[in-house]
Amino acid sequence: MELIIKRNQDKGFLGGMKFILEAKVLLTEDEKELIKKYKANKEILFSSGSTNYTIDDLVYGIKDKVKDVSILQKNEDVYIGACQYLRQLLEVMNSFGGEYKLTFKEEGVYDSQGKKIK
Repeated sequence: MELIIKRNQDKGFLGGMKFILEAKVLLTEDEKELIKKYKANKEILFSSGSTNYTIDDLVYGIKDKVKDVSILQKNEDVYIGACQYLRQLLEVMNSFGGEYKLTFKEEGVYDSQGKKIK
């Protein structure tokens, strides 16, 4: 999976600056197949106000126009977090039919490859 982020700017209607953020996820064929197999395309990855954003939304692309660079940065962080959550979902989808082993140590929790997960 790849997250493509584009930043642009535009002059606002009354002369101020507007900042444009576009985000789109590119999935591998295997990832697309998992999402199709488990009909997960409508899975909500995050919410903003009263709007829920799904896997499909990130795959087709999201475009924000904001007044402040700090809001643009916060939105980028939300998209990155959504992709991290999507990665976890894909790992769970891919794990069916197998075994998942966690090792608990004083310094944290590790997966079967020795990667620290918490």
